[in-house]
Amino acid sequence: MSLLTVGTVAFDAIQTPFGKTGKILGGAATFIGLSASKLVDKVNIVSVVGEDFPIEYIKIMEDHGIDTKGLQVKRGEKTFFWSGKYDMDMNNRETLDTQLNVLENFDPVIPDEYQNCKYLMLGSLLPTLQKKVMERLWKRPKLIVLDTMNFWMDLMMPVLKETLTMVDVLCINDSEARQLSQEYSLVKAAKIIMEMGPKYLIIKKGEHGALLFHKNEVFFAPALPLENVFDPTGAGDTFAGGFIGYLAATDDISFDNMKSALIHGSALASFAVEKFGTERMIGLTAEEVQERIQQFVDLVQFDIHVENTL
Repeated sequence: MSLLTVGTVAFDAIQTPFGKTGKILGGAATFIGLSASKLVDKVNIVSVVGEDFPIEYIKIMEDHGIDTKGLQVKRGEKTFFWSGKYDMDMNNRETLDTQLNVLENFDPVIPDEYQNCKYLMLGSLLPTLQKKVMERLWKRPKLIVLDTMNFWMDLMMPVLKETLTMVDVLCINDSEARQLSQEYSLVKAAKIIMEMGPKYLIIKKGEHGALLFHKNEVFFAPALPLENVFDPTGAGDTFAGGFIGYLAATDDISFDNMKSALIHGSALASFAVEKFGTERMIGLTAEEVQERIQQFVDLVQFDIHVENTL
């Protein structure tokens, strides 16, 4: 089923305790697209880059089933750039440099071929741009998933809350859930946030897994204990891409199927952290994905016999 993702295509420069990179391929739409492409035949993206963006990177995306008709290339301008440094536990990072460049005046143009998308994934962007994308679609998609971050909550909370009334699924981390709801308990936070508009809420907890909320139902997907974690950049976007990619592939948005989608998202995210940037996702095979998903199943599947010992 047709899947459209809107977000950044960027350069990243990353430092972790295990090494550092120069400018490498990054951005929310890139990670989402590469992840979803492991589950669906084609992913359409809407984004913007400068003329400094290598044609080789565009070819990598196209070779992985990402349609780039919606990728604007701005002549005489530079691509969005982010540089960050992670400490030893990989949970905390310091932003060293952010250069908005082409993002400053980004106006998302949706090609006619993308207009009948059934599934829409809005990567973290200005809430005004996310709202504009939804308003520019001729027909409302079957499912709209939105990712955001604490930066936009600090800067544009009223606009963000207005945008949330238009989406089906919100995908944020635990600290962002607490900030948005002003509630420490994630169960209470989920109820408050779902009253803002989203029918479903995903709360990502990094190496501790992810929670899926809908009405009074809750599902927990663990994170797989990994031997090698080199770079967590893009793991959340990879998770989101796997989640919506699975839903688009199965064309089933029931809560039960979302549980399976959460596992697929977690499995794909577990690959993203094993190498710097998009390197691991680019070389990933279908066989590796299936094997990793089975590892998740084995991690949580067990038989238990409850006996009354009183």
